Amino acid sequence: MRAFRFILSLTFLFWGSALLAQVLTLNTVTRPPFSMVEDGKETGFSIELMQEIARRMEWQFEVNRLDAFSQMLGEVRAGEADLAAANISITASREAVMDFSQPVFESGLQIMVQADDVSEPSLLHALMSWDLALAIGLAFLMLLVGGMFMWVLERRAQPYFDRPLKEAWFPSFWWALNLVVNGGFEERVPRTPIGRMFGVLLVLSSLFIVSIFVAKITAVMTVEAITGSVNSVNDLYGKRTGTIEGSTASGFLLRREIDYIGFRDLDELFAAFEAGEIRAVVFDAPVLNYYVQHEGQAYGRTVGTPFLREYYGFVFPQGSALTEEVNRTLLEMQEDGTYAGIYHSWFGRLQ
Repeated sequence: MRAFRFILSLTFLFWGSALLAQVLTLNTVTRPPFSMVEDGKETGFSIELMQEIARRMEWQFEVNRLDAFSQMLGEVRAGEADLAAANISITASREAVMDFSQPVFESGLQIMVQADDVSEPSLLHALMSWDLALAIGLAFLMLLVGGMFMWVLERRAQPYFDRPLKEAWFPSFWWALNLVVNGGFEERVPRTPIGRMFGVLLVLSSLFIVSIFVAKITAVMTVEAITGSVNSVNDLYGKRTGTIEGSTASGFLLRREIDYIGFRDLDELFAAFEAGEIRAVVFDAPVLNYYVQHEGQAYGRTVGTPFLREYYGFVFPQGSALTEEVNRTLLEMQEDGTYAGIYHSWFGRLQ
């Protein structure tokens, strides 16, 4: 029995030493802000997480940066790489042929559109629109005509209107405006029967004037809010939409029967977007937001909120002994605040 334990201990010792001496191959693709090269240095949220894990586990790894996402996963699946790290969504189909770590990031898909396709509703723009200006002009004309008509009816009966024509137009307009806004002047009530009937009619018509004014503002702001060609997933039908072929975004578009142009990598996708070959992009929200906030701010804007929530994780060949060790180290990093610190350095406060 002692001999068996001794042999078992030697086996574990040898296996652990071999693992420490082994240089692991980490596959990745360029997906800012999760994996990228800056100033000749491998960096990104996922890369920094893996660097901290390797430091704690006393591992060494070399980064194998590939062009295609499918190649990155294919080599892991075939056992040609020890693991992969980027913005890798945890899906049932991938889990069936590979092993995932516990989730390291909560994400979702989002839509990015051309900057000139985005229009934000603005009260100032609504107030300055020609339609609203026309409505206000007509309302003022009605008040002026109504006030002058009251002057004709009341100029001999009501002292307020007892003035010549060239001096009467503004006081008459002012009287009609105050009648509509404040209900009139108690000391300037019409005195003739026809004048009183017309005053009542003018008060009732003021309700329609106010309603038209409010309706015009609402209508103009609504039109401005929907002038963007794409505001939600339902607006993508018939639009030139692009995404990465084989991504979770492409699978989503296929399920929704939305035609799209598939690209091999982000460089091709963003180049087509910047050239105007596609008007909308559907892809991972943090990747699109990073692009818009940096080199893509002159070209596009993200619209709406993220949808189709998904989680990223590290991926390993099926049955890999590394999976459990990485999961344990990730839990330690979450408990001691290291994970939150790395997250904060890339995305701000952890939600």
